[in-house]
Amino acid sequence: MGFVLGLVMGVIVGLALIVGFVRSENSRSKRRSELATTVAAFARMTVGDSRKLLSPEHYPSWVVFSQQQKLTWLNLQLEKIWPYVSEAASELIKTNVDPILEQYRPVLLASLSFSKFTLGTVAPQFTGVSIIEDGSEGITMELEMQWDGNPSIILDIKTYLGVALPVQVKNIGFTGLFRLIFRPLVDEFPCFGAVCYSLRKKKKLDFTLKVIGGDISTIPGLSDAIDGTIRDAIEDSITWPVRKIVPILPGDYSDLELKPIGILEVKLVQAKELTNKDLIGKSDPFAKLYIRPLRNRMKKSRTINNQLNPVWNEHFEFIVEDASTQHLTVKIYDEEGVQSAELIGCAQIYLKDLEPGKVKDVWLKLVKDLEIQRDNKNRGHVHLELLYCPFGMKNGFTNPFAKNFSMTSLEKVLKNGAEGKEVAENGDEVKKRKEVIIRGVLSVTVISAEDLAPTDLMGKADPFVVLTMKKTEAKNKTRVCSMPMSLTP
Repeated sequence: MGFVLGLVMGVIVGLALIVGFVRSENSRSKRRSELATTVAAFARMTVGDSRKLLSPEHYPSWVVFSQQQKLTWLNLQLEKIWPYVSEAASELIKTNVDPILEQYRPVLLASLSFSKFTLGTVAPQFTGVSIIEDGSEGITMELEMQWDGNPSIILDIKTYLGVALPVQVKNIGFTGLFRLIFRPLVDEFPCFGAVCYSLRKKKKLDFTLKVIGGDISTIPGLSDAIDGTIRDAIEDSITWPVRKIVPILPGDYSDLELKPIGILEVKLVQAKELTNKDLIGKSDPFAKLYIRPLRNRMKKSRTINNQLNPVWNEHFEFIVEDASTQHLTVKIYDEEGVQSAELIGCAQIYLKDLEPGKVKDVWLKLVKDLEIQRDNKNRGHVHLELLYCPFGMKNGFTNPFAKNFSMTSLEKVLKNGAEGKEVAENGDEVKKRKEVIIRGVLSVTVISAEDLAPTDLMGKADPFVVLTMKKTEAKNKTRVCSMPMSLTP
């Protein structure tokens, strides 16, 4: 009897296990099928579908929706024709860049020119192309290019001592964005009158300099001087907004040439809470400002010693050539004397964010690198007043930065004080010993106080007042009230 009962129980348990296993497998199969359907649906999703499902703030910072298209076909064809392109482009580049090298030639050199220039056998690679919709007449295209080539570039350098040094430029690595503009559109084949090309953005440019048969470090400062000259020549010859025009059809294309379109007035007011770069004392900050990073277009402020909250109140002017793409860059350095200055922080503001004819007062946060915006360290802030004035702008506003701007009598007194002058009774200007920088005056008169709380054991107090201005942290203290132990001074 016991055997039969055990057999029945075993069969029941076995059937239960089999039914449970079958149901588990069916459930797993169903989940896998649903997951496969979901994956297939995601695989069919487009960028537009992704943007509809999730708003931009839900994406991590490393997710980028690119409108660029790959150019594998172009790279394959470029490799075939590169020997011919290299020969033609080498002579063109040499002819155009030689005069610019001479223009930016370091003062310690008597001459600087190319003695040999070939682009080598390695063709550049175009990694993407995109069409720019800027609302202008014509077609604007941007090509991203990467080139780790093997060019043969030799500079012929002569010093004032008569020493000739052949310097080889090698190990070139370049990544950048080239812009092509097909304009104007016409009803004659090939349907555009000219092509403009320019280096829209220089992402990376690395190279090394080597004296053939010698060491370039034997002449102090020569390597840095030549390095800066090459970068200035590239910036001034082909970097946007500079553009080269290639006429396709006969016509006047002067409107495509680079022309100044306005003036940017900049007042460098002050900086606050700068990072201290000195081990002893405080940093000695100064600022460099520029729209185009050319040595003859950069502006430099004076150095303020031992100060982390410097006040400059200096005015600069910059030529604007393309307000839609250009930006103002500010870099704050710590002066190190004979050593190279150390960067404290930098900031930039796009000119398209400025309203023409209207002064914009801004505080910009300083970062370590403008290309990498993940700097959470507090490096300080810089205060600017900006005014963009396009040429030919008809308006009724008065430029507050203009020298002939009419001032009130109080402003004239403040200006004379800032320049270290005072006006005597006979009207003559007298030099003052102490120079001050004043942007405005707040006059406060402390009159009286009533019902002060006693602080002494005798039930009285010796009151005085401290006035503090926020942001600048300026403090002023009154004298202690002469009335003995008064609660109503």
